[in-house]
Amino acid sequence: MTRQMTGAKMVIQALKDQGVDVVFGYPGGAVLPIYDEIFQQNDIRHVLVRHEQGAVHAAEGYARSTGKPGVCLVTSGPGATNAVTGLTDALMDSIPIIVLTGQVPTFMIGNDAFQEADTVGITRPCTKHNWLVRETEKLSDVIHQAFHVATNGRPGPVLVDIPKDVQFASAAYTPPGKARTAHYAPRVKGDIQAITDLAELIEKAERPVFYTGGGVINSGPGASHLLRELVGATGFPITSTLMGLGAYPASGEHWLGMLGMHGLYEANLAMHDCDLMINIGARFDDRITGRVDSFSPGSKKAHIDIDPSSINKVIHVDIPIIGDVGHVLEDLLKVWKSRGRKTNKEAVAAWWKKIGEWKKVDCLSFDQSGKTILPQYALSRLEALTKDRKDRFICTEVGQHQMWAAQYMGFEEPNHWMTSGGLGTMGYGFPSSVGVQMAHPDALVINVAGEASWLMNMQEMGTAVQYRLAVKQFILNNERLGMVRQWQELLHGERYSQSWSEALPDFVKLAEAFGAKGIICSDPADLDDAIMEMLNHDGPVIFDCLVEKHENCFPMIPSGEPHNKMLLGAASTQDAIGSSGAVLV
Repeated sequence: MTRQMTGAKMVIQALKDQGVDVVFGYPGGAVLPIYDEIFQQNDIRHVLVRHEQGAVHAAEGYARSTGKPGVCLVTSGPGATNAVTGLTDALMDSIPIIVLTGQVPTFMIGNDAFQEADTVGITRPCTKHNWLVRETEKLSDVIHQAFHVATNGRPGPVLVDIPKDVQFASAAYTPPGKARTAHYAPRVKGDIQAITDLAELIEKAERPVFYTGGGVINSGPGASHLLRELVGATGFPITSTLMGLGAYPASGEHWLGMLGMHGLYEANLAMHDCDLMINIGARFDDRITGRVDSFSPGSKKAHIDIDPSSINKVIHVDIPIIGDVGHVLEDLLKVWKSRGRKTNKEAVAAWWKKIGEWKKVDCLSFDQSGKTILPQYALSRLEALTKDRKDRFICTEVGQHQMWAAQYMGFEEPNHWMTSGGLGTMGYGFPSSVGVQMAHPDALVINVAGEASWLMNMQEMGTAVQYRLAVKQFILNNERLGMVRQWQELLHGERYSQSWSEALPDFVKLAEAFGAKGIICSDPADLDDAIMEMLNHDGPVIFDCLVEKHENCFPMIPSGEPHNKMLLGAASTQDAIGSSGAVLV
């Protein structure tokens, strides 16, 4: 027997049936019927954020750290438009989230009503799909479709716009099993002939490299296990994009570190000089490729991706394989093993010897001999003091600190690293850490931040305190827009246009004003004790780490240059000149 219920009740019932336990949101007139239903139940927790952008980023953090879709609920007009940045961020990084927005009643749509906006039109370019539901009898079916679309194929954000009269009206509820989802069935199995062709190249390759991305993590934990098995069995080196960190363990013997604009010296040179590049779940974005016409010249290239539009979009590949990473890796291992598990061991050993020479450059070396804390030192100490915590989750804002965190912090498992990769959203990290802590209440959740990025969503400190979320905000405070200042120094004649603030808050007093703990540290000798004080506090903390104001983030591939042209820090430059053919700008 079908159940009759209001549209507002349908929303809550559909979320329960989809296994949702947390919703991040902010109420307003157009969603009050839904909030009234939230009040009358106890199965779904609601987290009151302080800004709708924070709600979407919190849902992203929840999704990235759990592998389950994140959900947020906002009102019409400005509530929906404030969610656009988070939606675009999730689209760029393939994060499954469901955003429910209120809308003015159907009979008022198009009349410029109070808090009316064309939400579907505005969000069409920044969602995987969106819906405006004009009839209550279609609402539950659409919500179930939304979860299906968000989590199948290449994951991404979806939006359901719900007019207020649709929330008040009653109709029959459609359970998940009867929802119309069969029309969206992305291809998950790769072409077996293409997989066989790749296995043949693996057997013959002399200078191979695995280039992995966020698609490995999005495919689920099974894909990471299969990747580790393939790397261990072949003995090939592996590198990763910013989004793929943790799919292969940082302590693994075949790990080269991150590649790209601020990637490691050995990773970038391996990508440039390889003769077989196997791209697994990455999209050849511009921060990785550098100058496209000089990207990994002379190599054979294979690309495994579930999104057909990503294949040959940026880099033409020799072996395109459309399918889910987990399924394709499973078949690749089977085919390669059935052919005798062969590799060109002698050539691969020589390749590793070459990579070993590049590693001697020690591109992440720094000199912490002064009395000012270097940001590299701050993060290396944070890593040393937390790396044994299996329940550690790291979020970041965007900028120099983000790249230093990727360089100096190691990730052993997937879903423990949350950062804004494609969109580069300042203000992402703090609300994301709120979402992670809600999903893992007993875990250690640290947001590595710059003071400028952190201030963009500082109001979420109220959320952290209200819900007693023990998130640690580790701010590398250089009183500068660090990455902007670095580019101005290196590329714009040291003309520092608007790259610093003359009115920063006292972060300790700010923490106390919110009812949290504040810590400040400026002396390298005191840093370990201060970090331990932060870790041992059982509530939210703002840690103001005063660091060198003009430190640059190296290695760095200048914009428009190939992988073998890198800027290195002073501590690495002399070693690099004698050990490689790389040209240093």
